[in-house]
Amino acid sequence: MEQDDPALSEIVPTSIGYDQWAASYDRDENPLPALEEPLVRELLGEVHGLDILDLGCGTGRHSIRMAGAGARVTALDFSSEMLAQARRKIGLNDLRFQAHDLSQPLPFPADHFDRVLCALVVDHIEHLDKLFSEMHRVCRPNGNVVVSGMHPAMMLRGVQARFRLPGTDRKIWPASYSHEMSDYVMAATRAGFAFDHFSEHAVDEKLAGRLERARKYLGWPMLFLMRLLPRKESIP
Repeated sequence: MEQDDPALSEIVPTSIGYDQWAASYDRDENPLPALEEPLVRELLGEVHGLDILDLGCGTGRHSIRMAGAGARVTALDFSSEMLAQARRKIGLNDLRFQAHDLSQPLPFPADHFDRVLCALVVDHIEHLDKLFSEMHRVCRPNGNVVVSGMHPAMMLRGVQARFRLPGTDRKIWPASYSHEMSDYVMAATRAGFAFDHFSEHAVDEKLAGRLERARKYLGWPMLFLMRLLPRKESIP
């Protein structure tokens, strides 16, 4: 198990942690988003002309690409600093960033989006059932929901979302929750979803060769992915 010096490590509320991380997030060379992004792009498929909700959008890494591909994107995050970083990047009409805490009900009517994306967020959500139920509610019957998350196996190595404050040796840990894989699967099932895709992804030599930080996790599952179909009574 990896250990950090307690004197140089601090666990903070999730929103505060991401506010502090925002300025350096895109330059962090974090292997998890590097592994995740092309896989999520493949799962989402063609997005042109679709209404898409991006939950926990951060600095807009998925939202901006999807809007550039012709999607109408609504992107939510509860970190004001992450949203500020995202807004600095955009010049797109069909992209709207909005502050929202995902522990609260989503501020949209039912059956409102063709796609719902929740990328690298669920390990920061305490009550999974609420979030999965809300994703099911706002997704159109013929749409789907894509979820990516840090694999629970990482916690066996003492790894959670964390970053080093620039110019210091201090490591900041935005609060996370120790969910098992079965917790995610059952939350999706209880919400009424059917599984269209489920996969687990380990660090391979290709990623380790590109990002040296990934090498110490070689062979370890780092990421899981779901594509979920909303089974709704209104479907003929």
